Parts: sequence; C-alpha cells; structure tokens
Amino acid sequence: MAVPSDLIVSVSGIRGIVGAGLTAEATARFAAAYGSTVAGKRVILSRDGRPSGEMLRHAVMSGLLGAGCTVEDIGIAPTPTCGFAVRQSNAAGAIQITASHNPAPWNGLKMFGPDGSVLPAGAGQIIRALYETGDFARSAWDGIGSVSVPPDVSADHARAVLDTISVAAVAGQRFRVFLDANAGAGGPLGTRLLADLGCDVIQYGCEPTGQFAHEPEPIPANLTEVAPWVQQHECALGFVLDPDSDRLALIDETGTCVSEEATLALAVKYRLRQQRGPVVVNMSTSRMNEDVATAAGCPFYRSAVGEANVVGLMRDTNAVIGGEGNGGVIDPRIGWVRDPFIGMASILSLMAEEKKPFSQLVAELPKYAMLKTKFTVSRERLPGALAALEARWPDAEINRIDGLRLDGADWWLHVRGSNTEPVVRVIAEAPTAERSEQLCREAGAVVTGG
Repeated sequence: MAVPSDLIVSVSGIRGIVGAGLTAEATARFAAAYGSTVAGKRVILSRDGRPSGEMLRHAVMSGLLGAGCTVEDIGIAPTPTCGFAVRQSNAAGAIQITASHNPAPWNGLKMFGPDGSVLPAGAGQIIRALYETGDFARSAWDGIGSVSVPPDVSADHARAVLDTISVAAVAGQRFRVFLDANAGAGGPLGTRLLADLGCDVIQYGCEPTGQFAHEPEPIPANLTEVAPWVQQHECALGFVLDPDSDRLALIDETGTCVSEEATLALAVKYRLRQQRGPVVVNMSTSRMNEDVATAAGCPFYRSAVGEANVVGLMRDTNAVIGGEGNGGVIDPRIGWVRDPFIGMASILSLMAEEKKPFSQLVAELPKYAMLKTKFTVSRERLPGALAALEARWPDAEINRIDGLRLDGADWWLHVRGSNTEPVVRVIAEAPTAERSEQLCREAGAVVTGG
C-alpha cells in the first residue's frame, strides 16, 4: 500500500489533513506498523487538544492493541510530557497524536523510542516500510493488548523541572507573567509550573480545547493581537506555546515579540552558569548560542536539522543542553524532547539572578539578523549548485553534514534541499538584516543559475 500523496511522512511520524490524507484507516495502519516494532510491550499514548484527536485516539489504540501492546493512555498532554512518561515508566515507546504548529484541519502521529526521544530516521523508515507492505503483527483473539490509565504524570514532569532551579530565588521576585497556550496541551502544566514558581499568571487559552484563538504557530505574525496584552497586564514577560507544547515563544514587557531564536540562547546562558559543558544545536540555529557557549568556555557542536539529529549528537558529546532555534530547548535532565517548561524556568531564573527587565536580557544577547528563503531548484542540479556556492565563498568554513553550511567571520549560510518538493532552502544570518538579505540573494542567484 502506497502512502497517500497528501499524507506527509517524516522520520518521526506522519501528518496530514484529517479526513483527507490522514484518515482513521491510515492512522490505525501506522499505529499497527509501529506496534509491530514493540509488540507485546507497554506504549504511552497521548494527544494535544485538537478535537480530531479523540477520533484518532481510537484508531491508534486499535492498531496498537491489534499488535498486542499494552497501552497506557495519559490523555491530553504536552509532547515533552509524553517523552517524560516513557522514561519514567520504562515503556517501550509512545505515540503522541499531534500536528504540532499546523492549522486546525491537520493532525498526525509523532512516535517515540524507549528513551523518550522522537524516533530517529532509521527506525522511522522501518515503520514506514511495514505500513506500506502491511507485513505487521496481528494478534489472535487471545493475544490482543489492553488499555489502562496511569496516574497523572504532569505533576512529576513539573517537579523534575523545578528540581533543576532555585524555586525560592524565582518566587522571591513575584513575577507577573502572561501565558498563551492557545487552547493547546500545555496550558494546565504551564499554569501549574508558573504558580509553583510563585508567579502571578495571566492566562490566555489555557484550557486544552483545541479551539485556537489565533494561528497555532507561535511566530510574531500570529501574535499581533496577543502581544500588547503583556504590557497592558503589566507582566514581566509573556510565554507562548504551540499546540503540543514543544516550542516556546517570548514577548517582552513592552509587548514586543522576541525572536524564537532567543529562547534557546537565553536557556543556554542560564544552563551554562549552572554547569559548564557541551552545547548542541542544529545547522540552521542562530550563532547566538555559539557565542554564548564560547563566552562560557564550553564546547559547541552543530547537528543536521531535525530533533532526532540534535538528540543523537547531544548523547555523543554528553551535552548539558541543546535544542533548535524554533523555540525548542532540550535538557537531558528532564528528557530528550524539546521542552518549553524547562525553558520557562530557566529564563525566569536568569531574570531572578540578573534582576534586569526581560527586554534588557534580550538586548544583551549577541546581535544577529536571520533570513529564511527558498528557491526552485531540481534535485539533479543541486550537487552542482552546492559546489558553485563553495566556489563563490572560497574563504568560508565548509560543513556538508546537512546540505551545505558556509561560515564566514560574522555570517553563515545554510543551503539544503527539501525532501518533499523541488526547492532549496537558503538561510542566512549576519549582524544586519541588509547583509542577510544580500547573502540570500547572492546564494539564490548561484543555485538557480540566475
């Protein structure tokens, strides 16, 4: 059976429009394929707040039970809580029903391994092959799995985060903070965590109904109505979550949206004060993190793009923190998943230590401007285009781990082909927006032959 053309398959799961590419049949089949790789073992199941998640929950259960799995259904929960639950309960893996930051018509499955991290590419390819062939386990009547509802794990997740910081130091500042969960899965845990930190929490969309108040991706363009409320409520800062709560966006006390790239940089700055050690980010994440790590005298590494790739390199280097520039902080003390809750606690702890307005902490980070563009380029042309880029900037440091990354003295370019369409993504970062625009324009001319 071929994967439907409108069903997106990645190394860690599937995603599509509910009722079109993503149907109950396709969902149950993917769950059965996954269940075949952990047949007879315990699997955590959770979902974000999207209303379609209830239908898909039954489809996933059907696939897992048919493979003989014991399903522990933790209900609506953030993606990092799902990963945390796997580690805490020594489960064989997990499926989170979510479409992350995609619009409301979408949903999907994100799959986890026994260490609580999203599946790496190799494991994901095995499951896709099982889905396509249908050669997966089918239990007899007396071998079908079972379902249970374990004790609430969110309190343990919150406690694990709180154990990494000085709660008294944060609580002593009595911060008023704004939390926009946009009706996603992270509202209850985010509210609990911030209250435990002694914060006065102004809540917006903190009930996980899945009825989004604004577009779900937490980028400045989607927060124009929300951002002013931070200043209007006299908050020290605002936190914004995506629907499955693995990304953290920030709004300063003036109501100004802060680049998502700053989330990880601020968390890295605080973490390296606690413990010096290696830092890992992906190829397309801001150099702010490298500058912060270098200033602290710590090793710094870059992986290929993708959460599983970041986690793999974090393990290899014994990193103390890592993540991605989309607002994703990964702290191995909590789990191997992007976790906004450790991000919140770290940033509030940094504010408590520095006793400075949040906008000042952001202003003190290294200054860079990033631009993301894409150009239509055939797969056949891509190798020659990358070679031409190397020739265009012969003095740049070259990295071919993931497409091509060129590093200059104070700038970088990352050029990589799309896995799903004939385009090349070009990302540039430099001290000024004008320089980033110039780099993208020049790179685009090279790769398109213009």
